[in-house]
Amino acid sequence: MRLLRKDWDRHVRDTQLLARTRGFRRMRDLILARARLTRRDRVVDVGAGTGLLALGIAPRVSEVQAVDISPAMTSYLQREAGQLGLENLEPVTASAIDLPLPDASATVVVSNYVYHHLSDEDKRNGIAEAYRVLRPGGRLVIGDMMFRPVLANPRSRRIIASKVRSLLRRGPAGVIRLIKNLLRYVTGGWEQPADPQWWRDALVAAGFSQVEVEPLEHEGGIVSAVKPNGATAPPS
Repeated sequence: MRLLRKDWDRHVRDTQLLARTRGFRRMRDLILARARLTRRDRVVDVGAGTGLLALGIAPRVSEVQAVDISPAMTSYLQREAGQLGLENLEPVTASAIDLPLPDASATVVVSNYVYHHLSDEDKRNGIAEAYRVLRPGGRLVIGDMMFRPVLANPRSRRIIASKVRSLLRRGPAGVIRLIKNLLRYVTGGWEQPADPQWWRDALVAAGFSQVEVEPLEHEGGIVSAVKPNGATAPPS
């Protein structure tokens, strides 16, 4: 799994700073609005990082299990939850494609900017795991990078052009960053985001209903779906 190749234990500070930016906080607010949380909800946050979602969710719900592949991230989150007195937040060290949680144990699964680190196959596995741990009627809300660098797609062209202009405005440092990004893409080291249509198709194929996909003005997007009442195992 490609997510394992990055040493996330070395990026706690970077993730913490990123979570404080206006863009990520806006994405958090959009995800929470879509999740429609209640005090009875049992929530799983997949790829919780330093707790941008989990720490905001915990005061609103019955229980939050904050899953992250990095022991350093979950240790950080454990300390933060303790300092805030959030006894209903449980950090869990595990990957997005192998959740160590019982079937039908959650009413809501959320995630923010995680799945683009996974191959398409692992994204599907992660979606299947989310389906498995959700109760019938449970809700899934995912915010992520949602575009592929395909010049034939108007939205992709606009996003790429915007990023190139932004980097060029930074002068020599931006040019160097642009070259590095191009090299990462050519050599297969870039992230693997999926476009909105891929997400729609993948969620329907996994058995979800009421699938809604909202591409945002920037590279990101939000998808939401519901595990149908009466559903058990995902479609084979």
